[in-house]
Amino acid sequence: MSKRIPRSADNDYSEEIIAERQAFIEANTPARLEHTRRYSFDPPEMAGNIENMFGVVQVPIGLAGPLLVNGEHAQGEFYVPMATVEGTMLASYNRGMKVIREAGGVTTTVVGEAMQRAPCFVFRDARDARDFEQWLVEHEDAIRAVAESTTSVGKLREIEHYNAHNFVFTRFDYSTGDAAGQNMTSRATFVACEWIREQYPKLKNYLLSGNFDTEKRTSAVNSLKGRGRRVTAEITIPRKVLERNLRITPEAMHYGQGITTLASFLTQSSNNAAHPANGLAALYLATGQDIANIGESNQCTTYNRVTRDGDYFFSVTLPALIVASYGGGTNLPTQRECLQIMDCHGKGKALKLAEIAAGLVVAGELSLGAATRVDKETRQNEWVDAHERLGRNR
Repeated sequence: MSKRIPRSADNDYSEEIIAERQAFIEANTPARLEHTRRYSFDPPEMAGNIENMFGVVQVPIGLAGPLLVNGEHAQGEFYVPMATVEGTMLASYNRGMKVIREAGGVTTTVVGEAMQRAPCFVFRDARDARDFEQWLVEHEDAIRAVAESTTSVGKLREIEHYNAHNFVFTRFDYSTGDAAGQNMTSRATFVACEWIREQYPKLKNYLLSGNFDTEKRTSAVNSLKGRGRRVTAEITIPRKVLERNLRITPEAMHYGQGITTLASFLTQSSNNAAHPANGLAALYLATGQDIANIGESNQCTTYNRVTRDGDYFFSVTLPALIVASYGGGTNLPTQRECLQIMDCHGKGKALKLAEIAAGLVVAGELSLGAATRVDKETRQNEWVDAHERLGRNR
């Protein structure tokens, strides 16, 4: 008979129940807990972030930087904490950041903001569905008032609607302040949908999430309409700076980017970049973001060209960058410290963090984009060489 994991109805975060779960693990599995049982924070602080807690997983955190950002919310140099077990990664990002500094910084712009919940409304037939779409447009202000009554922060910006068969798929798009906002939008949208059910008798049923929000995965709708924050980071790198630091010409970088973009098209990849998920995942782990949101945050497009002056222009647009500076895992002790390193903890800091994250992606793209090229004379490759010296191959 299966044995139940110990739980306490009174306080499931006490030292006693945690010790009981640790003993349960050692009695019922081959493990002997030494490192996972050690932690420095107060367990009750974990309430709302984890269930059945028995300890911690320690992931190494390194520091990269400084990253020079010329943003509207992030301005100046920032040291970026990155949690990873991949050797060479921070060294690569540091190299990209050096290029950015010598080029005068990366310019970042938040161009959109929308967190969704996406109900699907079900009708008897396509005509009823079509009529409901018109009703939805006519009553958007009333629906907005109902949804916003549930939150002091969230604002319903738009209700997208897409008709298929006898279904109307929608996306309720909100701004969510400094929170990522998934829970906030769920509550607001549920209350709005119940109001719609009362007001529209022909509605047969609805799903609170009809899968059109495409949460935690890439999608064409997120690429076009956005999810979280849409951020662009761009930079022009003088030829001499590129050649001195990355040992590559603007023409060679542009040539290589063209080939890899074609490969992204052929493979139907979520982006034509090299590895945005690397830097974002390391930043997310360090700062208490929902790591599964890498599924959509990793989605992006890159654009590059050689300027008329012979310099190198590079740009990345992240249409679904989900970061928070307040709430959720950002308030946990170690994660809070990492956010404080960048002065990105608390209210009013989410857009600043988003701009730093976008600049971080640029640093990684520049470094790896140059490192994957093979030197025709020496027959060497910086990517392979770095992993031999610093990574797991050593």
